[in-house]
Amino acid sequence: MRNAVQLEGGLILTTDNSGGIGMKAADVVSVPDRTTARFAARVALLEQWAAGAEPIAALIHNFSGPESWLAYEDGVRDIFEEAGIAVPAITGSTETNMTLLQSAIAVTMIGKQNRTVDEEGVIWFTYGVPLVGNAVLEQEQHIASLRSIHEALQSGLIKRLWPVGSGGLLKEVRDLFGIDNVTIQSPLDTAASAGPATCVLVAVPVGGVAEAKAHFGENLHELFVVR
Repeated sequence: MRNAVQLEGGLILTTDNSGGIGMKAADVVSVPDRTTARFAARVALLEQWAAGAEPIAALIHNFSGPESWLAYEDGVRDIFEEAGIAVPAITGSTETNMTLLQSAIAVTMIGKQNRTVDEEGVIWFTYGVPLVGNAVLEQEQHIASLRSIHEALQSGLIKRLWPVGSGGLLKEVRDLFGIDNVTIQSPLDTAASAGPATCVLVAVPVGGVAEAKAHFGENLHELFVVR
């Protein structure tokens, strides 16, 4: 697993946070609160899938004030609708004693494992483009589609998923294979931050490459790993 925690009973815990992104005057990136929550929830959801789990509950940790709660809740709900899956129970907590100068939110998900993580007989690809900050909003057409990923997982078109985070593609590949000196060849910037997991690694069965290319489209690129 990537950053997930496995609990008793096959439960999986994942989380992501966001700071300085929202509607407060001191925020570094100015976007609606709903958008901020959507991208934080996106990462937590992808981490669930990477662990072979589906979410059964989502928790919002809201440090931006009570006026942000409904928008945050809508943003979390949006991500499940975008993926084409049922919206789980959503709850959480809001900081009401202190007023922060910048927006801050964390989204935690609890899921249940229902899929075996497997990478035997696969070819690794990247899907999506690493984006961060305002580029996430300006180039949404290059962001890996949650619906496409979930459909591919359900159909067996991909056997494993690995989100790319702020450390960039090369770091994630090294973490995935557990080899510090591995190198890669890709048309993407291998050091660029992928922000809210705008790019993911997917393991495609050897016999399913043509189908995967048709399913994912132009943002799917083969990844050449040199060990």
